[in-house]
Amino acid sequence: MLAVQETKCRNDQFPYSAFEGTDYEVTHHGLNQWNGVAIISRVGIEDVQVGFAGMPQWGDPAADEARALSALCGGVRVWSLYVPNGRELGDPHMDYKLEWFAALRTDAAGWLADDADAQIALMGDWNVAPTDEDVWSTEAFEGKTHVSPEERAAFFSFNDAGYADVTREHTPGPGTYTYWDYTQLSFPKKRGLRIDFASAPPHWPTELRAR
Repeated sequence: MLAVQETKCRNDQFPYSAFEGTDYEVTHHGLNQWNGVAIISRVGIEDVQVGFAGMPQWGDPAADEARALSALCGGVRVWSLYVPNGRELGDPHMDYKLEWFAALRTDAAGWLADDADAQIALMGDWNVAPTDEDVWSTEAFEGKTHVSPEERAAFFSFNDAGYADVTREHTPGPGTYTYWDYTQLSFPKKRGLRIDFASAPPHWPTELRAR
């Protein structure tokens, strides 16, 4: 199962043909040249859902964004999530980001409250570096987004909701980044961030967590 974010295209522009004749099924949600999420699966795609019940809107007038998509894949409720960036501390988009996190946490906690044995994977771009080892330089990010106490608290609030990050155990240690700015040679300079994660209920069996 592959969760994809920032496809930056409408549904009619998504390259479905690339998966024709393969063992993969695809579902995509895109509204315009921004955002966009997809799920690609070799174990089936059923019961596709766009967005979650309490998902906030952005803009004036407020409008939906293509940031959340889910489907049942081999019995697992997979979510492809693109959390808002936040832009800058104090920016209205940061308020939107924290509201988005809070709404997702509320709904995610409810899913487990309804079914304590549910297999749910919250996968994608969380736009938070939850620990200092997840940024190439804490000094470079002082006073910036992705590392603020509020954003980190929002990320870890999912632990209290019944979820836990299942990626770090397979890729531990500092320097294990998932994002590099495409400017200023950030990749060869190893100036990256770890902001992409998969969260799942700890009751998952080990072999399922390691998929």
